[in-house]
Amino acid sequence: MSFSGSFMCTSFKKELLTGTHNFGTSGNTFRLALYSSGATLNATTTAYSTSFEVSASGTYSAGGAALTNGGTVGQPSAVGTTAFTDFSDVSFTTATIEARGALIYNDTATGNPSVAVLDFGADKSSTAGTFSILFPTPTATGAIIRIA
Repeated sequence: MSFSGSFMCTSFKKELLTGTHNFGTSGNTFRLALYSSGATLNATTTAYSTSFEVSASGTYSAGGAALTNGGTVGQPSAVGTTAFTDFSDVSFTTATIEARGALIYNDTATGNPSVAVLDFGADKSSTAGTFSILFPTPTATGAIIRIA
């Protein structure tokens, strides 16, 4: 097992300063890929990789799912001194999947740069069923991506 918690990737923080990522409604396309416990994903992860990505099954395919970012959910917001964004929940149907975590990455930018690593804490699975990722409420204290 090479997951060691959930992280906003260090390279992502630097890339924010160079304008690599645009979370606006007409911005970049972000994706979520699922990984088995053999994957090495942590704060130093810099880009999407197929190494230890779960196998295609049901509606899950290599590269994962495009995330919905915009409108009421996902539109970048700020409360007090915290800026944040979020994504709509994602479900893969009729899927047989065992995943330990996920990677959110920018599918539009050159090299598919990483944004965040999500550690599920243990292997999660579905058998010919629905595998869902439920994102937290988009608030200054709960959004999946927030900068204080």
